[in-house]
Amino acid sequence: MIKILKYDEVAAEEIFARGEETADVSAVVAEIIDDVRKNGDAALIRYAAKFDGIDPEGFELELGEDEMKATAAMVEETSPGLTAVLERAAANIAEFHSRQVRNGFMLNSRNGVVMGQKVMPLERAGLYVPGGTAAYPSTVLMDSIPALIAGCSEIIMVTPPNSDGSVSPAIAAAALAAQKTVPGSGRVRIFRTGGAQAVAALAYGTESIPGVDKIVGPGNVFVAEAKRQVFGKVAIDMIAGPSEILVVSDGKSDPAVVAADMLSQAEHDKNASAVLVTDSMELAGAVRDEIEKQLSRLEREAIARPSIENNGKIIVADDIRKAIDIANRIAPEHLELCVDDPFDLLDSIKNAGSVFLGRNCPEALGDYFAGPNHTLPTSGTARFSSPLSVDDFVRKMQYTYYTADALDAVADDIAAFARSEGLTGHAKSVLVRREKKRRPESKK
Repeated sequence: MIKILKYDEVAAEEIFARGEETADVSAVVAEIIDDVRKNGDAALIRYAAKFDGIDPEGFELELGEDEMKATAAMVEETSPGLTAVLERAAANIAEFHSRQVRNGFMLNSRNGVVMGQKVMPLERAGLYVPGGTAAYPSTVLMDSIPALIAGCSEIIMVTPPNSDGSVSPAIAAAALAAQKTVPGSGRVRIFRTGGAQAVAALAYGTESIPGVDKIVGPGNVFVAEAKRQVFGKVAIDMIAGPSEILVVSDGKSDPAVVAADMLSQAEHDKNASAVLVTDSMELAGAVRDEIEKQLSRLEREAIARPSIENNGKIIVADDIRKAIDIANRIAPEHLELCVDDPFDLLDSIKNAGSVFLGRNCPEALGDYFAGPNHTLPTSGTARFSSPLSVDDFVRKMQYTYYTADALDAVADDIAAFARSEGLTGHAKSVLVRREKKRRPESKK
């Protein structure tokens, strides 16, 4: 049963503790990465046979374009209408992220001086998508659409195959929906490989899989550790921790609704964290009872119950303002503000990945459909990091131009600054131009 904590009656450590993955898989992951670097496709196929159960004979890593379309069409057999849902969700995601596009700039406000910044897309983005029983087409949309809007020429998607070598139809359908939603965008290619080995392939490249500039997307502890180890060779979005939801609610919310929202994250994995902070002890008790009632009917009870019992909590604060203070300190991945006037409190929220306003905005709306990204900072990193966006798939290059006269005007300042740091060579590189300018070489 979820515990109820009175804020001013328990230690801060108990209030602010959060569930974390503790398995140390660094050595195993390092071996896998080294194997893929040395043996390329052969290592990937060997791991697919070992972990995914595929027949290595004739196994092709890439899902060809025709096969992708055929696979995507199969989604209607098991989930009629899902293709249209994916396309509507993709349109919402594209509409939101298109507002994030940055433009370069040029400054020439001083005589003889031009400065500027160019904003350019990454050439290739790598996207990890969990597969098998945990296939997430929502991840395909959320992570590929910002990259396509940014202008990446290729999205190299990796996902674990099923034992027959197939890929989830929903994942293929989501990939096509993303391309369709961003006309004239880059190409999405799907490769049948998962785990730490897939991350290694994205980072270093193999005979079949091109190396990428940045790797994004969620995965298990092996995937997260692999991303950590290849960082520096390539960029990564983040090291994602367990899923989190924090609900701030006054006493007017429906306990059944609050409980359902908390369980929506608890069912992700046993390390997930579901927290309610309220100013009502009555609501706290009612939500606790509702969670127990709903848990017994939840299909993923075996996952959600350990999450609730080990990491879940209900914190009772003196008032909503104190509840907001607690939320800011926890800095959750998802924050629901279940109050009558959530916009009155929005400016008080300083640390959260994504905020859901009011009593009619469940976190699941953000996971699938609304438009803002669902790849979010976890484990308190919302204090200094942001949701995945178009910014993650661009790089900036700056440039400077000075005429001879413009450089001469500031040469003494630069030289003085350089000498203060003991770097006389820097100073000379500026002053030599002045000397050449004032004493041109005599004609021969």
